[in-house]
Order: sequence, then C-alpha cells, then structure tokens
Amino acid sequence: MSVRAARPGSRAGLGLAVCLAALVLAGCQSRGGIGDVTGSIGRASPASQPRTASDWQAERETWAKRYDANPKDRDAAFYYARALRSLDQNAQALAVLQSAVLAHQDDRELLGAYGRSLADNGRLQEADEVLSRAHSPERPDWRILSAQGTVADQLGDHARAQQIYQAALKLAPNEPTIMSNYGLSLALSRNLPEAERVLAEAAASDRADARVRQNLVLVLGLQGRFGEAETLARRDQSPAEAAQTIAYLKRSVSQQNSWELLKGGKGSKAQSAARPPVANGTVGTPAGIPPA
Repeated sequence: MSVRAARPGSRAGLGLAVCLAALVLAGCQSRGGIGDVTGSIGRASPASQPRTASDWQAERETWAKRYDANPKDRDAAFYYARALRSLDQNAQALAVLQSAVLAHQDDRELLGAYGRSLADNGRLQEADEVLSRAHSPERPDWRILSAQGTVADQLGDHARAQQIYQAALKLAPNEPTIMSNYGLSLALSRNLPEAERVLAEAAASDRADARVRQNLVLVLGLQGRFGEAETLARRDQSPAEAAQTIAYLKRSVSQQNSWELLKGGKGSKAQSAARPPVANGTVGTPAGIPPA
C-alpha cells in the first residue's frame, strides 16, 4: 500500500488520493494498483521485474503470445496478467486470472494474484474472500497477508488491517513493504505520530524503495512538516518535482476534506478538484504491491 508512487523508471509526483487509494495492499511495490507498495504476489522478485513502461509492454507481448498459444499454461497466464496489471489493463488481467484459477484450482499463488486483481477492479468484498482462501496457516505467505490488509483498509476496517499487517510482520520481520502499508493504515486511522515512526523505520531499511519514502513524505506533509517532507522528496525527485509535490500536499492538507482525499474516494468532488502532480508525462502508481 502506499502513495501512488511513480511507475518503475519514472519519478511521478505524489498524491494524497493516490496514496491510500492504492492501499492496498501494496502493498502498494511496483506496479500500479491498489496498495502496491507492499510486496508483490508472485514468484519474481522486484529486482527481476521490468523497470519501465516500455519494458512492461514488451513483457506483455512476450507472454501474450505464449498465453494465446495455450490459455491453460499456468505461467503464461500468471505473467501475462502481471504485465497487464502493470499497464493498468485491469479488466483484461482479471479475465485472464479468472480463467487461470478455474484451470489451476489448487494454486494458491494464482489465487492470491486473482484476489489482488479483484481489488484492482473495485470488487473488494470478493477480493477479501479470495485472499482469505489464498492464505493458510500451513503455508503462510506474508505477501498475501499484506495484500489482504490493504483490501481491509480499502473497506474501512483499519483495525483488522493493522492486525493483518502485524501478522505479516511476524512472518517477515522488518519487511519495509509491509511496514509501509501498516504505516499508511495508521495514517488512515489518524494516528500520525505512530504512522511516522513505522514509516521512518521502513524508509531506513536498505531494502526500501522510493515508494516507501514517498509514503513518509505524505505523512510528514499531513503533519505540516513541509520542509522535512521536501528534503526527503528530493531523494527521488528533481527539485522542481519535489516542490510540486509539496505544493500539492499543502493545498490538500489545507482543505477540510483532506482526509477524504487520503482515502482516495473514487469520483468524489474533492478528488477531482485536487489532482496529484504528474512528472515526465506519467501518472503516479501506488506504492504498495507490485503486479501479481
């Protein structure tokens, strides 16, 4: 979960709405979608994933050919859907994964990816149920738990989400992606000092990426500490982009509806009135969970 951070290879500006709209879980780590700063549900590590939009498009074409040749090919479906999600082709990704889980009903990794895709498409109650089935005490998976937490946050059940993140941290202590989602969940609960503490600890990890730091920028901004926020933003953005980010945060925080912006309510007047800045022509991607 996390602020909509830039897609791999870009330096898109932060956005309040983006930030927790993607809560999810993901879990908001390299791909766009709800919550994508938290780790990705998938076999590939973030380092092995494509880094730019053009790379993702090439990945999509590669796996599309294999998938078209054999739609029942498990890996083809999994990685084709992951590439589709990375390019925000969420409805198509969902269709691919829906067919895949029918053909491979005992594959929990596919089921986890399907749950994330349901969340991408706004089908949160279904996503919650599917992710619950994808995780089992016998085969615990912190990535699935973290994704489940981001869905709980999107459903407004922050207390349950935080319990899920704590359970995930027992499986993967100090994992920055889980801590980033956990910190944003605390922010949604308006517990900003604790959110800052958790996010600062996550950002200090040598495994933390720009999305984790961007979430900390958000929480610092929500507390009115714009100087600190801008200094941190400059680690991943140019001075002009960082200034634009902070200007956006100042406008958002000054609005009475800033907490609604934080929740990222779709279609709200507040959200349409204050758009997150865009850098390099790329709309930011939530930092919270990489492609399934």
